[in-house]
Amino acid sequence: MDPTRRPLDAVTARLGLWDATSIIVGIIIGVGIFKLPSTIFAKAPGPWEAMGVWALGGLLAFIGALCFAELASAYPRSGGEYVYLTRACGPGVGFLFAWAQLAIIRPGSIGGLAYVFAEYACTCMGWPDVGVMPLAAGAVFVLTVINVLGVTLGKNTQNLLTVVKILGLGAVIAVGVGWGRWDVPSFERGASVKPWFADAMILVLWTYAGWHEAAYIAAEVKNSRRNIPLALLSGTLVVTAIYLLVNAAYLFGLGWAGAQRAGTAADLVMLAWPGAGARAVDVLIMVSALGATNGMIFTTARIYSEFGADHRLFQPLSHWSRRMGTPVKALVVQGLISAAMILAVGWWGNGGQWLEAMIELTAAVFWGFFFLTGVALFLLRIKDPEVPRPFRVPLYPVLPLVFCGWCGYMTYGVIAEQPEKSLIGLGLLAAGLPLYFLPTRIRPAAVAAAPEPVPVGSGAGPKRGQDL
Repeated sequence: MDPTRRPLDAVTARLGLWDATSIIVGIIIGVGIFKLPSTIFAKAPGPWEAMGVWALGGLLAFIGALCFAELASAYPRSGGEYVYLTRACGPGVGFLFAWAQLAIIRPGSIGGLAYVFAEYACTCMGWPDVGVMPLAAGAVFVLTVINVLGVTLGKNTQNLLTVVKILGLGAVIAVGVGWGRWDVPSFERGASVKPWFADAMILVLWTYAGWHEAAYIAAEVKNSRRNIPLALLSGTLVVTAIYLLVNAAYLFGLGWAGAQRAGTAADLVMLAWPGAGARAVDVLIMVSALGATNGMIFTTARIYSEFGADHRLFQPLSHWSRRMGTPVKALVVQGLISAAMILAVGWWGNGGQWLEAMIELTAAVFWGFFFLTGVALFLLRIKDPEVPRPFRVPLYPVLPLVFCGWCGYMTYGVIAEQPEKSLIGLGLLAAGLPLYFLPTRIRPAAVAAAPEPVPVGSGAGPKRGQDL
C-alpha cells in the first residue's frame, strides 16, 4: 500500500455472508414489487412479454453484480463506487458521486420510502393524513438511532425485516399457486400496439435497484474478498427468483386482465383471505418499506464516512465511535437531511408522489455514475494490473460492455423522456463542484494511488477521529 495514504479509522468486521446478503435482498425488495407489476402488465402486449422484461431485468442486474463483484474483491474498502471512481477517474469524479449521494439521492430515497411506510401505516390504523409526515420522520429517526447504537443491532433489525418480507412474499406466491386460474383464457393477450419496452424496463430496473449495496460495507464484512462477491451474486439471484415467482402468481391468481389492475397483491391475497387480505398486504408493504429504509441508512453512511476521510470540508463524517462501532456523525447528518426533505415535502409538496419525483429527478445522475463505474472496471484493469482480483468477470470484456451499454441506454433514455427533471438533477450535481475547489479540501491523491484497501481493524486502540 502507498505509505503516503492517510490512515482511516479502523473498522471491525462484524458482518457475515448472510448479513451482507440480507442487506441486498432487503434493499432491493422495497415497495416496487407491490406497486409496479400492474403498471408493467398494462404496458406489455402480453403476459410472456411482461414476464420477459422481469427476467431481463434480473439478468441485467446479475451482470451488474458480476462487475461489482470484481471491483469489490479487488478493492475491499467500504464506499463502493466512490472508491472505484476515485481510483479510476480521479478525485473530482469521486467527489461528485459522493456529493450527489449526500445532497439528494440517498436522503431523498430514504425519505420517499419512509413516506410510503407512513402512508400505509396511517391507512391501516385509520389515522388522518396529517400524521403521515411526522410518522415518516419518526421512522427515519428510530432507524437512525438503531444504526447509531451498534452494527449488531442494525444488522439484526435488517435481518428480521428481510426474513419477514420474504415469508410474506412466499405467502403471496402460495396463494397464486393454490388459488390460481390455470386456464388459457386467463392468459389471453392484450391489444396494445404502443411502444412499451423502454418504459417498462425503466420501472423494472428501478425495482431491481440495490443489487450493488454490499459493496458499500466491504470493510465490515468478514473475509470480504470472498463474501462480498458471493453476497452480490446470491442476493441478486434470490431476488430475481422471488420477483419472477410473485409476478407468475399475479398472473395465475388474477388472470391477465386482473393483473393489470392496481392493487394486484391485495386482490390476490384476498382470494385466500377475503376478510383481511388487503390489510395483511398493507402490513407487508410497511415491513418492506422499513426494511429498505433501514438497509439504505446502514449502507449509505459508509459512503459518507469514506468521503469525509478524503475531504477536510466533510471530515467530521469520517469519524467512527469507538464505543458504538458505527459512523455516528455520518448517520446523524444523513438522518437530518432525510428528515428535512420529509418535512419540506409534507409542507410544500405532495408526499404521495415524492418517491416518483425523486426517481425522475435523479435517474440521469444515478445511471450516469453506474455507466462510469462500468468504465472504471476497464480502466482499473489497465491501471492496476498487479492488484489481486480474487473474482473476475466471466466473458470479459463482453459482460462489462453489456453493463456499460445498458447503463448508457438508461442514462440517455431518462434524459430524453424527462429532460426538464433530468436537468434539475444534473444542476444539483454541478452545485457541488465549487466545494471541491475550496482551499480547505484534502486532495485525495494518496487515496487514488493506493490500490489496496485499508486493513480492517482488529479491535486495537482508537484511531484518528474515533470517540474515546
